[in-house]
Amino acid sequence: MRTVPCVLALLALTACATGPSLENRGQVTAPPGDSHHLTIGSAGFTESDLLAQMYAQLLNRAGYRTSVLTVSNRELYEPALESGQIDVVPEFAATFADWLNAKTHGAGAEPVGSPDLGVTMRALRALATPRGLTVLPPGRAVDQNAFAVTAAYARRHRLRTLGDLGASGLRVRLAAGDECVQRPYCAPGLRQVYGIDVTGVDPKGVGTTPAKQAVRDGRDQMVLTTTTDATLDRFGLVLLADDRHLQNADYVVPVVNRSRAGGAGVTRVLGRLNDVLTTQDLADLNEQVDSWRRLPADVARAYLKDRGLLA
Repeated sequence: MRTVPCVLALLALTACATGPSLENRGQVTAPPGDSHHLTIGSAGFTESDLLAQMYAQLLNRAGYRTSVLTVSNRELYEPALESGQIDVVPEFAATFADWLNAKTHGAGAEPVGSPDLGVTMRALRALATPRGLTVLPPGRAVDQNAFAVTAAYARRHRLRTLGDLGASGLRVRLAAGDECVQRPYCAPGLRQVYGIDVTGVDPKGVGTTPAKQAVRDGRDQMVLTTTTDATLDRFGLVLLADDRHLQNADYVVPVVNRSRAGGAGVTRVLGRLNDVLTTQDLADLNEQVDSWRRLPADVARAYLKDRGLLA
């Protein structure tokens, strides 16, 4: 549960804790280890809460003592991960690679995330290792940006992919965040990679209810959301496939403090989840929390039991 005292304590701790890597850039400062008590970080949105709960419950079953701490700002929880105040966080490969790259080389640094998972993971690990972080292997689940239209619109124009939309010549007003105007994965990429005639961006946010309502009601033609959006059916929307791979490889990856949680034990335990958790599973779990109003801890427990990962 998120509490003000915990967040304030974390602020105080991370204000002066920069992690060993910032003093000894490029050096391994401690051997990988597995502490008996581990703090699992969550970024405070449904999917991150679910992943943190699954990590905690699997580690508990393996004999670790765990606690879950919610800190919604990456600018706070990443330094806490470096310093060992947080031991494990669920992250997204390309997004975290680009964030660390900007932190290391400045806000104007060329992005290192890629649609190619191998390229992305190599870049991410090269940035994480000097900071005392270990990036565990990615699983099967991916939470990428995605674009949706109404099912009726897709049927009428025979659209299944973004390539189909580009070939159709249709004029498209896009409901998205205001940053979509400049981000290469959004309006510029849709124009350059797919030839889609994006006439404008309606700044209603990424996958928000107002954004999806605008598309459902015909005010906009397409919405920027994610591959694990659990509410598309409710608005009569369907995803168009990213057939030319505009989006980066945002696979779910556990990131750990190397000296506290970088040993074989944690890697083995969390690897069991990687083997079974899929993108569709994440969407279904998100729906149970967001639409059915179930608690993330309960949804996580039921899923792990169903998959044979918990007794």
